[in-house]
Amino acid sequence: MTRAQALLLGLAVFAIGGIGYGLFRSSGLEGFSPGIAASALLMLVVMGWTASYLLRVVSGKMTYMEQRRRYRAAYDAATDDELQRRFDALSPEEQERLLAEVGQLQADADM
Repeated sequence: MTRAQALLLGLAVFAIGGIGYGLFRSSGLEGFSPGIAASALLMLVVMGWTASYLLRVVSGKMTYMEQRRRYRAAYDAATDDELQRRFDALSPEEQERLLAEVGQLQADADM
């Protein structure tokens, strides 16, 4: 979320409170009642938004984490494609030599 979007969201929350106050006042509530009702409505909206945020945090579905997963998947796919293209460009003898070398490296790492 950009800074401008956060500011617009804050203004929208204030607007919801003002609209709620106007609606409650026009429905016939007098004195402090429209303000209390509008505050209660605004509090429910803010609590619902906070609950949805906490749910996204707990489930790992936050925007940054999703972007990171997509980026990593795209990077891995591009890297795999590039390595496969380079491997296919090698002669069969070079491919066998490379596979034997990689197999030897893995055997040494397992020890």
